[in-house]
Amino acid sequence: MSSSSNMWSTCPFCLQQVVTVDLERHANNHFEDHDHQEQVDSSTITYGGGGTATTAAAADSNIHFLISSQVRDANFKVKQHGFMTLLYNCLECESGQSTSILSGYVDHFQSIEFEDVGWGCGWRNIQMLTSHLLVERKEAKDVLFGGVGFVPDISSLQKWLEVAWHQGFDTPGSYDFHQNIHGKRTWIGTTECAALFRSFGLRARIVDFSNLDYGSNIGKRNKSTQVIGPMDRYLNKSPQYIVAGSSNDTNTYFGIHPEKRHQLLVNWVWSYFSDNNMLTRSACNKVVITDKSPLYFQHDGHSRTIVGIQMKNLPNGVKQQNLLILDPAHKTEVLESCLSKNVGWQRFIKRGVHTLQKMEYQLCYVDPGIATGMELEKLKTLDSTRFGF
Repeated sequence: MSSSSNMWSTCPFCLQQVVTVDLERHANNHFEDHDHQEQVDSSTITYGGGGTATTAAAADSNIHFLISSQVRDANFKVKQHGFMTLLYNCLECESGQSTSILSGYVDHFQSIEFEDVGWGCGWRNIQMLTSHLLVERKEAKDVLFGGVGFVPDISSLQKWLEVAWHQGFDTPGSYDFHQNIHGKRTWIGTTECAALFRSFGLRARIVDFSNLDYGSNIGKRNKSTQVIGPMDRYLNKSPQYIVAGSSNDTNTYFGIHPEKRHQLLVNWVWSYFSDNNMLTRSACNKVVITDKSPLYFQHDGHSRTIVGIQMKNLPNGVKQQNLLILDPAHKTEVLESCLSKNVGWQRFIKRGVHTLQKMEYQLCYVDPGIATGMELEKLKTLDSTRFGF
């Protein structure tokens, strides 16, 4: 076979064009040279949780290789104007009295046809949360994905999730995937999102919202005595279930009667983004930027990213709330065009309480700071706060 008929690939280390069948051997040679040089220099590497260790103590060489070989998402293109800036401007231009609260910087990542449509929404939401953390939180940027400073592609994220599992984060959950997810078109949920971020020391939290009657019959994965959200049953491959309750169960919240059902979730989101004191200080502004992270928003069959919430004062005195959502199922180019022209963007991004038709929802967010020591060890066991409709 002539060389011209061979498939070529780019080495992630030296950017040299290499015959694809020889790429692994070629890359491993770089890796061996790199290890040898590290032993000579006695340099250090950074791990999740912000700790450091000499390379002599680094037992898992896969982390070294993953840090060097992970790549950006090839489908993502830097936007001329940030999505959140465009959304901010559109909200400012709206008529009537309203208050909108937005996360800071967030990029939109869409599912790509023939690549991840139908299964990749969870990974795309992780990418959206990552884009926020890299820009808005320096401590997160320093530890996420070895400090590379960019949003990795889905393949790289899958490898990082396997690393998290092997380090003991959400071990019971990893068994559902046989601790192997790389290269698979497998749905993930908030638990996988939380485990991935927690493995870097980030304080990822999970909140459940479920119907009280429906939730009483939900079988959940047995993770010691901890309670994980209802989405587990959509991911669980094992026939062994338990019926789990929670000391954090709450039947009412903010004085909302259970008959209001999904209003409970929207009120929680408003409280989360508004942070009350911050909103009072900024009450004169129509659009407020908060330091809160976006919310990974999961329900049966799909997940999206909540980047903010709006409260509108209607003429009849009623207050209307709209979740502000970026959906991986939407085309980035279409969203950007609608926001840039301030035309038709509402039907893609605004979601009122009446659109919440599912019996169960789950949220994941990231609190500031980096966990170390015993706190990091405790993060290996996932739990959640649950509110009943």
